Amino acid sequence: MDIPLSTIAVVGLGTMGTGIAEVLARSGREVIGIDIDDAAARQAVAALEASTARAVRRERITEEERRNVLARFRTFSDLQAAADAELVIEVVPETYEIKQQVFRELDAVVSPTAILATGTNALSVTRLAAESRHPERVLGLHFFNPAPVMKLVEVVSSVLTAPPAVAAVTELARQLGKEPVAVGDRPGFVADGLLFGYLNQAAAMYEANYASREDIDAAMKLGCGLPMGPLALLDLIGIDTARTVLEAMYRASHDRLHAPAPVLGQLSAAGLTGRKTGRGFYTYAEPGSPNVVPDALTPAQDAGAGAGRTVRSVGVAGSGTMASGIAEVFAKAGYDVVLAARSQEKADTAKGRIAKSLERSVTKGRLTAGARDETLARITASGSLDSFAEVDLAVEAVAEDLLVKQQLFATLDKVCRPGAVLATTTSSLPVVAIARATARPEDVVGMHFFNPAPAMKLVEVVRTVLTADEVHATVREVCVKVRKHPVDCGDRAGFIVNALLFPYLNNAIKMVEEHYATLDDIDAAMKLGGGYPMGPFELLDVVGLDVSLAIEKVLHSEFRDPGLAPAPLLEHLVAAGCLGRKTGRGFREYARR
Repeated sequence: MDIPLSTIAVVGLGTMGTGIAEVLARSGREVIGIDIDDAAARQAVAALEASTARAVRRERITEEERRNVLARFRTFSDLQAAADAELVIEVVPETYEIKQQVFRELDAVVSPTAILATGTNALSVTRLAAESRHPERVLGLHFFNPAPVMKLVEVVSSVLTAPPAVAAVTELARQLGKEPVAVGDRPGFVADGLLFGYLNQAAAMYEANYASREDIDAAMKLGCGLPMGPLALLDLIGIDTARTVLEAMYRASHDRLHAPAPVLGQLSAAGLTGRKTGRGFYTYAEPGSPNVVPDALTPAQDAGAGAGRTVRSVGVAGSGTMASGIAEVFAKAGYDVVLAARSQEKADTAKGRIAKSLERSVTKGRLTAGARDETLARITASGSLDSFAEVDLAVEAVAEDLLVKQQLFATLDKVCRPGAVLATTTSSLPVVAIARATARPEDVVGMHFFNPAPAMKLVEVVRTVLTADEVHATVREVCVKVRKHPVDCGDRAGFIVNALLFPYLNNAIKMVEEHYATLDDIDAAMKLGGGYPMGPFELLDVVGLDVSLAIEKVLHSEFRDPGLAPAPLLEHLVAAGCLGRKTGRGFREYARR
């Protein structure tokens, strides 16, 4: 199978097939586009004409190069046109029946040495290969949408695939400027295998009315740095497509996290499949449009607004990175801040950390020297919580230990004046259990900042069944004043971000445990194919494996889903003291500083 792959057929000229054809034609390959729908073929040609015209205007290619690219792309309506192709890539609808029919017909058309690739992201490559007379030449070649832009290509081998075929398409992917990742045959492969479980949980979270679609999407964009929120992404992918992928994953894994959320079936049955129909989780200006328009579920501008309490001064309890970051946020916004720690020395050290942070901002031109001095002047360092006597809002940012937090709130209950709002920054503990340590649980609310607090825009506002409306309103108002984006969520494990993020991280660890893919391939797949700023193992090592394990345990304990049980490999690494970057070793090893 040592063949050049200079003539390639693409069967199915929808969005993905057209994108793949463009990538191939621009690389100098002769491309045979095949689609039984003449309109789809014409649209594919028009799309290539438009994209190459844009490239000329932007001076990325010359007019002559454009003409050559267009000349290399020919369209046909019959599979017989693939007779001379050295590689055929099918991108037809995601059903076994249609794909198997294509493979059976190709067997009678192409050379015995031609490679047949399926673009499936959900179906079994092995099952498709078994339909071919030459199963050794069948493999998966999974591009990501939009194909001209996305760097990742998953090269999928079945137990029947010949290594030379894999080597040939892997080299092709590199020549196309892509990053090939070798994976085995299982539904979803790496990127979609991790991505769709996360999307499914987000759909279930929305269906349970735990949080609004806007808050779920904003939380994952602002809290995790993702380019799109999960519900908007489901609309882009197609809700029917997502459901098909999840059904295939569930049949293989029997993991409840992969069982499609009922809302996906309901929307699909109603024909509300996302952007392509003009309506899915959101409503769009027209079918195919990316522009979201208001609908009956769109929150009003003043939604959630209410009469809050006046906040002029803020107390921040704690001396760690998070406490100093939160104190800096409030002081920058003009609030008088008391930063209290277990000793005056620790409080002074925390204030010194803020001074260094502000100085870096001055050096980078983000802050004036005058603003730095004014901000520092608003912060009073204290070695006792007694200094919280007159604050309007007390924010706790101490160790993530329920007993420690309960003891601190019992003290705040005695020290803080009546009417003061008491907020916890817990990321995983039940807020109501902390509130019950006081005689005024109606004044207690969750205010989960993200690290680093000065930079991260998200705050999860967590109200318990006892939190007063005006307390909730107060915290939302304060978030806006300190230039943060508040999202509302109920008092359950993980809130929005961690409840969606950590099962995804846990599933990535399970992939490694099962020897399905390497750390590097999984990280590359999620960065290049999912748009994640960090791969799951990079992120786990940054967060800390002990912290990650603790959150996984809380999620598993609350939801009792077997799929949420912490991966044994994570437990073993924590037991061995390999906690990530902070110890110099986690999933990877790091140079000691």
